This record gives sequence, C-alpha cells and structure tokens, in this order.
Amino acid sequence: MKILRPAFWKTKNIISFILYPISLILLLVITLKKNVKQKKFKIKTICVGNIFIGGTGKTSLSIAIFKIVNKKFRTTFIKKKYTNQLDEKKLLTKHGNVIFEDERIKALSLAQKNYKMAILDDGLQQKDIKYDLKIVCFNSTEAIGNNFILPAGPLREKFSEIKNYDLVFIIGDNPDRKFINKIKTIKENSNIFFANYCVSNLSKFNLKKKYLIFSGIGNPHEFENTLLKSKFKIEKKIIFPDHYNYTEKDLEMIKDLAKRQKLDIITTEKDFLRLDKQQKKDIKYLSIELKIRNIDKFKKKLLKI
Repeated sequence: MKILRPAFWKTKNIISFILYPISLILLLVITLKKNVKQKKFKIKTICVGNIFIGGTGKTSLSIAIFKIVNKKFRTTFIKKKYTNQLDEKKLLTKHGNVIFEDERIKALSLAQKNYKMAILDDGLQQKDIKYDLKIVCFNSTEAIGNNFILPAGPLREKFSEIKNYDLVFIIGDNPDRKFINKIKTIKENSNIFFANYCVSNLSKFNLKKKYLIFSGIGNPHEFENTLLKSKFKIEKKIIFPDHYNYTEKDLEMIKDLAKRQKLDIITTEKDFLRLDKQQKKDIKYLSIELKIRNIDKFKKKLLKI
C-alpha cells in the first residue's frame, strides 16, 4: 500500500471521529471473517505480522527467525504476491528460499512437499490458516497511534486481538512504558519480546562525511534513528510513500541535490532493491539486522513448536 501515514492517525481528533463509522463497518467485516474453518498443514508454520499498518519490522524479524530455525528445520519463506512488495521478496531471497504466490494456502501446499517449516511474512489477518506460532510486531515509536481501525486510524484490527497471538514483539529503541503496560494487561510478560535495529555494514561508510538520506518504507523515522545512533551526520532527508517505485526524475532530483550540497547518499536496503543498475550508481544502502533481547528464551519458544 503506497501511503504516507496521515497526521490524524497519531491522535484522536475530529477527522478520525468523522471516519470512525467507516471503521465500524470494517470491524464488522473483520469479525465475520474470524468465524471460518481453519486449515492445518503438515509443515510447521510461523506467521510474523502486525495489526499496525506497515513499518513494524516484521520482515527483519522473519529473517532473524529464519537464521535460528533453518539450522534445525529445512525452512522456506512464504510471501503473498503483491506487485508493490517485490522489494521485500528480494530481501527475503538474499537469506533463503521464497515461495511467492497469489494465495498463502497454495504456497503452504507447495511448501510442505519439500520443507519442514515455513515462515510467513505477513498473514495474521488471514483467519482460515491454523498457524503453529503467531507473532505480532509493533514499532516502538508509533505503537498503535490513535488506536482506531482503518481508515480512522492505523490499525488493521482491534488492539485487543493480540490476545489471540502467541508472542508480541516491540521493535526499536525506547518503547513507551505505558504501551508496554497496556500490552501486559492482555498478554503474559513471558510472551513479550523486544528487539533493536543494528547496522551490519557500518564499515562501508565514512562517518566523517555528511549524508542525504531517502526512503520509501513504512517507518522512515526508525531508519533515521538507526543512522543517528550510529553517528551518521544527516544534512538532508527525503521521505517517499511506503513501497514507492522511484522514477528517473526522482533519482535525478536526489542526486542533483546531493551533488550541489556535497553530500553522500544513503537509502535502505529495501529501497535499494527497487532501483535498477543505473539508478543505484552513487547510492549506498544501510544493511540492518535485529538484535533480539532474551534471545535464548526466544529460541526455546521457536524450536519447541
């Protein structure tokens, strides 16, 4: 979904209340979809998703999980085919096999022929699949916004639905204590995990230089925070909608601006994967990975399913 999150999603306000009746209709549709027969597969399944639309770190967590479970089980990623999410498919492919199909049920049917485990990047809202482990992700900076369902707010379903998911991940620095306590009223403390982004290719950059950064991802502020935490000097930032397809004019504008201000250019790995060979010239990308707190405890949860 190519969107920049509207400002009114952050707090309850007149616009969100005007849109709220539409959200109630969506809530009714979501409720009706819950009462469906679930299909169970022979293959072990881990679904990593969110209820907050975009930018929660589910792809990064899916990769981190793959690195753990693939040592014990022959594992594949499953990604539902959306033409505007080829960047995520390419990113997953750098780490393992990806089954990219129009329907998740079809993908799982294919996966169970050759694999022992499947990690689904997104899919919590598909209620007709019985997953072995369901993980819901939140980013620490935005949490649940105004706590309204789309379009009045940023949620895909009610916050209370986290009671139906096995684990909760809060990804990013300095999570809000009130938000953590809100989660704890629904989930046991032992089922809440935390993770931070860290840069894995820092040696490729000169931290004495000044940088222009650009991105078209769900949570561009986390990208900026990760750079600042690593002591990058950011002089200019340009934000595009999530899963944005860059044009030649966009890249020309970015490169001309950087040249005039004598800045080096950095983007995210996801954004970099959306560029063609010529567009990638003079642009570097930041490679990140998740550092999971209580990793041993998390590994036990994964390997016992």
